[in-house]
Amino acid sequence: MRRSRTSSSGSSLPPLDEDVGPVEEDGDELLGSQSRRWLADLLSGKLAPPGGDGSPVGRDGLFVDLQFPVGELEMQPGLKWRRPKELCSSPQFIIDGASRLDIVQGKLSDCWLLSAIASLAMNRSLLKKVVPLHQSFDEGYDGSFTFRFWQYGQWEEVKIDDHLPTENDQLIYLSSPERREFWSSLLEKAYAKLKGGYRALDMGFPHEAMVDMTGGVTEVFSIASLPRNLLEFLDHLLAKGALINCANSNGVMETMNGLGILFRHAYALTAVEKVKTKYGPVDLVRILNPWGRTEWRGPWSDFSSPEWETVSLEEQRRLDRVSREDGEFWMSVSDFRQNFEVMEVCHLTECLGEPGSCVLPWSCVMHHGSWVPGITAGGAPHHNLFWQNPQFLLVLSEVDSNSHNAQKTCSFVLALMQKHQRRRGICLSISMHVYPARPQNTYLSPEELRMLQPVLHSQHSSRREVVLRGSLPPGRYIIIPSTLEPNQEGAFLLRALTERGNAATPARNPAPDVSLPLPETLFPHQTALPSLPSVRQLFKKHSNKRGFCKPLHLYNLLTEAIQGGVLAGSEKYLALEHCKSLVVLMDRQGIAQLNWPEFQSLWDKIRRWTDIFLMFDKNKTKRLEYQEVKPALREAGIMVDDLVMQLVGLRYTEPDMTVSFPGFLYLVMKMESMIHKFQSYDLMGMGTVNVSYRQWLHITMYN
Repeated sequence: MRRSRTSSSGSSLPPLDEDVGPVEEDGDELLGSQSRRWLADLLSGKLAPPGGDGSPVGRDGLFVDLQFPVGELEMQPGLKWRRPKELCSSPQFIIDGASRLDIVQGKLSDCWLLSAIASLAMNRSLLKKVVPLHQSFDEGYDGSFTFRFWQYGQWEEVKIDDHLPTENDQLIYLSSPERREFWSSLLEKAYAKLKGGYRALDMGFPHEAMVDMTGGVTEVFSIASLPRNLLEFLDHLLAKGALINCANSNGVMETMNGLGILFRHAYALTAVEKVKTKYGPVDLVRILNPWGRTEWRGPWSDFSSPEWETVSLEEQRRLDRVSREDGEFWMSVSDFRQNFEVMEVCHLTECLGEPGSCVLPWSCVMHHGSWVPGITAGGAPHHNLFWQNPQFLLVLSEVDSNSHNAQKTCSFVLALMQKHQRRRGICLSISMHVYPARPQNTYLSPEELRMLQPVLHSQHSSRREVVLRGSLPPGRYIIIPSTLEPNQEGAFLLRALTERGNAATPARNPAPDVSLPLPETLFPHQTALPSLPSVRQLFKKHSNKRGFCKPLHLYNLLTEAIQGGVLAGSEKYLALEHCKSLVVLMDRQGIAQLNWPEFQSLWDKIRRWTDIFLMFDKNKTKRLEYQEVKPALREAGIMVDDLVMQLVGLRYTEPDMTVSFPGFLYLVMKMESMIHKFQSYDLMGMGTVNVSYRQWLHITMYN
């Protein structure tokens, strides 16, 4: 369930020491509730039959998004949904390039998102990743726009129509100072769709939005604890492409201190400079308030500040200084320390710099893994089973190029993210420990772990992601991610950010007699299913000429995929009806066919569920016994009672009360989808929903 804290006006940054943020971003997909306004239009004949690609269109031939989640913010009195062409004569997607200044906050308390968008606009390569810049209201315009967001290691496309909420023909949420420009408003709407509606954007953490828009790793700092040479520290972060936000949480929400800084409000830090003055250099930082107004009024402000009179016009032009109340301002580093309390840093994890750019992001490797009770869930180091946890080899060979220390070291950032836990209602307490490894070792035995002490470790935390920053001499190290208690189940994503030339890989146990699983055991789908490149070829082979996969295509694809692995023979239990349900349950556009990104999301699910199926098929019959189904569903994050299990036995089993591999995929997909649909209607988290007759028919008939 997605909960949000609301306020009567403006924006705020919630306390950053809370374990669970107000915005729910876990879960593989958000299956949006059917929009009441579009259903009304559909019933009244305002919608035309589906277009050539099966997409719903209006009578004007433009795309209509039937999947956008609807709640009280979308249905409030006086609100009208208008396309940009209804608001001005010649709307533009982007005017004179997307800029950090194209952002003016509306009635939502989503400055946390807007500060992330402002930082995003500073990095053109990253902006193009999230906001495809070729889109326009001119040639090829069909009423739809597409954006991309990072979710658990991959980029997912979100397609929306361009209806925007207005009052008196004015946008009520995010807008641009240029009335004809709409990229930022549409990006906000796409992110709202990803999260479950505009209400889900009311209050949040800037680093959550930055992760979703960059695939980066975030750290939260207390500004008081930052290094003495703060300018050098900030300059190093920005040189690696980091996105930085800051806030002061010491006052009453949305009130301001005597110098114009709002309390509990997210700002973006966009530049640092050593500025030449008549009296010598001064260290300054540039800050942006996403409100687009309300600025700093102390030294170096835009309000007739005498300090700027000591700076030449040429130097001011070098800084791109603009003296107006536009939300952007400069302040000294010392004033920054005194007026801001916390700083959130998002480290970029991809080489997104353009040719000639001085930005050098971290090199990143990602590893998906699982804590499986009795197999790979050993708990914290003080437990005797700690050795059971997964291990990853970290090889550090390239020392920091900018290190000023006499001792040469290698910097890195490790990030451990628990997956899907909020959806399951379980937040595990997780941690990482880093141990030294001898040159010939790629794995630590139980005996070695009992004798060794970690060189670095994080505290156990129930946050979604635990981050560990370190700097160690060149060498070989072992990373061990763990839960606090043994035999706790969950999936995780481990990311290692290093300088180029360093890397992290799954550690391999060379001794087959040790009762630890080989790495393949952690990913048994590798023995049952083709690799992703092979699946891409199968998708091209079996999809239609327009690149869409329909149920029959999926049937042929899965049949061929299953035949080549250890589950060969299971394809005889695959039915076209299974494939129809798999398609419509993943279909985000209501057209009963999947494009490649949608199919890739389905395939990621199939790989994970195959791991679970093989794990619980203990007698290797290629079927799950009835008593194995409930724990397998629990491993997939689905909790069911005995009554539901009776229904499963009646509806989803073979005559001998077993569940085949295709039947298991069908069962988990159906249950997960129906749970998501329920949660999308249960906006207040009360455990009950109120749906109309027609909504009920839509839910039950199209699944």
